[in-house]
Amino acid sequence: MALRKYKPVTAGTRWRIGNAYAEVTTSEPEKSLLEAMPSTGGRNFQGRRAMRYMGGGNKKMYRIIDFKRDKKNIPATVKSIEYDPNRTAFIALLNYADGEKRYIIAPQGLEVGAKVMSGDAVAPEVGNSLLLKNMPLGTVVHNIELQPGKGGALARSAGTYAQLNAKEEKYCVLKMPSGELRKVLGTCIATVGIVSNSDHALQSMGKAGRNRWKGIRPRNRGVAMNPVDHPMGGGEGKASGGHPRSRSGKYAKGQKTRKHHKSSNKLIIVRKDGKALKQY
Repeated sequence: MALRKYKPVTAGTRWRIGNAYAEVTTSEPEKSLLEAMPSTGGRNFQGRRAMRYMGGGNKKMYRIIDFKRDKKNIPATVKSIEYDPNRTAFIALLNYADGEKRYIIAPQGLEVGAKVMSGDAVAPEVGNSLLLKNMPLGTVVHNIELQPGKGGALARSAGTYAQLNAKEEKYCVLKMPSGELRKVLGTCIATVGIVSNSDHALQSMGKAGRNRWKGIRPRNRGVAMNPVDHPMGGGEGKASGGHPRSRSGKYAKGQKTRKHHKSSNKLIIVRKDGKALKQY
């Protein structure tokens, strides 16, 4: 992807680094794959504020994404690469040979006119979806299923991917974006390639108003609150506030949050911090 650094013609563009959208080929989405997505503004069914720092923002429609890739052995042609306001990655519109249209998460390097296919043992080429057990070792994949037929759940955000490291009986060992090594059933489907828009994290908003367009309201710090409002509040002057924690008192750093008896513990070989997961 290409980044665009703006000239400081206004205060808001002085620090702005935006996306050049070089890969995007159209600004008009496929209407048959759109759904209404009402905004809650952080309010619950009673109309009362249930989530802070949410509200406003531009209206947007939801793009229906095919995470399952269950249209097997039917070739599809990439018609366009599009921007999706609901995710960090770009999406690709596929035209199948039987006339159906579907959106998928666009992998890096996928271009308009390219042919893609999904199936149990199709060629492991960029954009193709197949079973993990039928991929060669070292393949980089995204949109990985955790349960066969449920649809991709892992490595879906911009620039992420996992690598197929080993095959053990019915499991495949994947190195996740976090560095974690974990087993996934070989009968799960994944898509070959790296998710597009890899430079997404290098963008700079430039001004607070751009977050307001996204529906994000200003967030005030816990140390600036009173003791009654936050565990880190109070004190004379600019007090540090003690150990970082949430408003409910849960530690923000250093405390393990994973459940001890989670069923998937036995599938994790190495944690993201490089240590073997302790089996309880």
